[in-house]
Amino acid sequence: MSRQAPLRFNSRIMESLMEKFWLRSYPAGVPHDIDPGQYSSLVQLLEESFRKNATQPFSVCMERWMSYRQLDELSAALGAWLQRLGLEPGARVAIMLPNIPQFAVTMAAILRAGYTCVNVNPLYTARELEHQLKDSGATAIVVLENFAHTLEEVIARTPVKHVVLTAFGDLLGPWYGRWLTFAVRHLAKMVPPFRLPVNEGSTVTPFRKALDEGAHLSLKPAAINLDSIAFLQYTGGTTGLSKGAVLTHRNVVAAILQAEAWFTPALDKVGNVRETNSVAALPLYHIFALTLCFLAIRWGSHMTLIPNPRDIGKFIEVLKRRPFHMLPAVNTLFNALLQHPQFRTLDFSHLCISQAGGMAASEGTARHWQEVTGCAMVEGWGMSETCAIGTNNPVTTSKFSGTIGLPLPGVEIAIKNDEGKSLALGESGEICIRGANVMTGYYQQAAETANAFTPDGFMRTGDIGIMDAQGYTRIVDRKKDMILVSGFNVFPSELENVISLCDGVLECAVIGVPDTKQGEAIKVYVVRSDPTLSEDDVAKYCSQNLTGYKHPKYIEFRDELPKSNVGKILRRELRAGK
Repeated sequence: MSRQAPLRFNSRIMESLMEKFWLRSYPAGVPHDIDPGQYSSLVQLLEESFRKNATQPFSVCMERWMSYRQLDELSAALGAWLQRLGLEPGARVAIMLPNIPQFAVTMAAILRAGYTCVNVNPLYTARELEHQLKDSGATAIVVLENFAHTLEEVIARTPVKHVVLTAFGDLLGPWYGRWLTFAVRHLAKMVPPFRLPVNEGSTVTPFRKALDEGAHLSLKPAAINLDSIAFLQYTGGTTGLSKGAVLTHRNVVAAILQAEAWFTPALDKVGNVRETNSVAALPLYHIFALTLCFLAIRWGSHMTLIPNPRDIGKFIEVLKRRPFHMLPAVNTLFNALLQHPQFRTLDFSHLCISQAGGMAASEGTARHWQEVTGCAMVEGWGMSETCAIGTNNPVTTSKFSGTIGLPLPGVEIAIKNDEGKSLALGESGEICIRGANVMTGYYQQAAETANAFTPDGFMRTGDIGIMDAQGYTRIVDRKKDMILVSGFNVFPSELENVISLCDGVLECAVIGVPDTKQGEAIKVYVVRSDPTLSEDDVAKYCSQNLTGYKHPKYIEFRDELPKSNVGKILRRELRAGK
């Protein structure tokens, strides 16, 4: 019996490997699976890194540095202070902060105290903020004073009882920080007037005061495990009312280990992975950047925080100051950098990973990026529900593939039809995903959760794709964005990818509009890089590169396209005439 058992076990392994045929396409050295069970919780990962890397730098923002020891001490103080409020175990605490040092401190504090982080887009309207605070049941919030006026509008209609109010310069040094806060408030006038109500049982506390008081308290160990909820990560809302994806400690730990396994091979030339400088230009409240922040903590490396990446000139000045190795961005940010005349003056010799995600990367932008930087753009795919990246192209690649790559270690991808049946290779269907990184469901929405999963445990993503024989998947489009032209299916992303290669086109977006003859007609919105580009030029290019029914009937030039705060082009706003 002792000789037969291993044979049966190995047989099962071989069968599994045959099913996961994409593993044969993995780069050398990348493991086929990960083990989130090596940690008891995300908190153990954080605290081990804090001890191991105490003297290492964690972040730099506006040339002010924070060490891992400081992150440890400050988050322990804030966590202890939160515990003193008497919040229930697992209480939801909202974070409404841009990329400033307070974000990591607050996030670590909430987790270490045994609570759940609710990431909030600081640029939310009052309506969006109210929905998220009510839906999550958040009873406390840490908010930058610049956005307190929005909170003021809705706080009375939400469960929030405790507000921690931070100023921009609170963690940027005693002198520079005070001056910066003064400049933001009084010179730039970036803090609109507000008055937060203080009623019975509610509090409004300055961030620095909470830290000072918490420094005299002890952080109590929290009763959490891998199945405890770490984050309520709300969907972007581009397809409807935002929902809170429930991400457990296991989900996040798995995502960190998957990212580590995948990205490490590209960093050989750095030598010691702890020396890696990752550029945090994407907002940390977004799942893509958040996961990469945790990866930096796992490595003991540091991040360059970019509070306002829309100021491309200042962004480039920051990049000039020290070597940078990892630059994650969305396609629109890569494009914006390329268009700035100073970008070519940067030293790209240390750049190891140009990671695209959050939206489809265009071939035109990818080609231009590699010409300028010498580093191939690597596209990945994921969503809030998958704790960021579910698939990614090999980071050692020498050219842009136009696909979303291979499933990461421990991830399974299946292409399924509407009935949940897996389709043959090469057939178009819904991309479905299964793995330790995939959410457990939507917060307090049983029906939505049930609809999101197939009977065999795969999550439906709403993206339509095709997988090839090597395991690479190509996204065709989202289901709801498909355009039906005279009975033919037209996918906007395909057209956008082609039109983006037209000389003089900076970026573009395609939608369907009602048409009495065809059912729907194609309309393309174009932002020009060459002001002489005409409608006829675009139409001629399309006629040369697209089959007849894919030709746009309408071409409209715009100075800019509507985008979410993370840079996604919002087709729904274009469809609404905005």
